[in-house]
Amino acid sequence: MSKTMSFAAVHFTVAFTVGYAMTGSVLVGGALALVEPAINTVAYHIHEQVWARFKSAKPDSPRDALPQV
Repeated sequence: MSKTMSFAAVHFTVAFTVGYAMTGSVLVGGALALVEPAINTVAYHIHEQVWARFKSAKPDSPRDALPQV
């Protein structure tokens, strides 16, 4: 859990820094630091669900794809 929290802190810091650097606005930087990670978290969750669906639809190895006799 500490690694997750550390990554979240880095993510928020990067989002704020990029927003502030591009606009010079603390408000825009703060908004980006809140909104972008939240949207990215939802997008990641959807990505993981889609990835799992594709992975389960494919055989693990070519041998698994052979018809069973």
